[in-house]
Amino acid sequence: MTIETTPSALETLKAKQHRIWSSGDYGKIARITVPLAHELLEAVEPRPGACVLDVACGTGHVALEAARAGCVVTGLDYVSELVGVARRRAEAEDLDVDFRVGDAEDLPFADATFDAVLSAIGVMFTADHDRAAAELVRVCRPGGRIGLASWTPNGFVGRMLKTVGKHVPPPPAAQPPTRWGTEEGVAELLGDGVHDLSSYTATVTQRFASADAFADLFLTYYGPTYTAAAGLDEEGRAALRDDLVRLAREADRGVDGTFVSDWDYLVVTAEKR
Repeated sequence: MTIETTPSALETLKAKQHRIWSSGDYGKIARITVPLAHELLEAVEPRPGACVLDVACGTGHVALEAARAGCVVTGLDYVSELVGVARRRAEAEDLDVDFRVGDAEDLPFADATFDAVLSAIGVMFTADHDRAAAELVRVCRPGGRIGLASWTPNGFVGRMLKTVGKHVPPPPAAQPPTRWGTEEGVAELLGDGVHDLSSYTATVTQRFASADAFADLFLTYYGPTYTAAAGLDEEGRAALRDDLVRLAREADRGVDGTFVSDWDYLVVTAEKR
């Protein structure tokens, strides 16, 4: 007799998030996070030859940056299309990176495998934050470094996610991804398995032809906004777009009609005990 089990709220959320990040075309958005990869590597400073893991690697920015620095690199993401892009980028630069399709909440590696475990704008979007954080710590070697770069709650992207949430409320099981954008949040998540945890806020300057161009780009290609808009009727989509344009105009420091804004993110480093 086959026993059917009902998926848990977190399992349902995880499946939904996988669909979100598989929608749109994140490769068209990923350029925004390129500078974060360099900043994260500078903060962690893995030595040449170090074994580095890029968790929720997306199109591979952090993994490729580590490979350029002479590290032995593995990158992992659960969206196969993004992993395919990362592989093609590595091939184009003739970089040796082991890119794999896998789950940040269930890393397919033995305990204490890597000298550095990194994630930039990746692990913060997992369904089960505690489980993902435990996996980061588990696969890091004692004395190794964990490095994270995450959008802050009150920075531009944090406010954008809140704006989307006003139009399409997140599922009850969802935890705010910007929990990873505060030192207190990350310290709580990583727990006693690490010490010497420190953080600083950095910014990346973004430029678009206009506030409208920004909104249209994100509504067309960025998984969370694309999926939110797809679930709304025509009036709802227009209202969401209006709010995104308004957010951009409030943050705009451009002087020539283009949209220019500084987007905050938190860099956290810690040492595995």
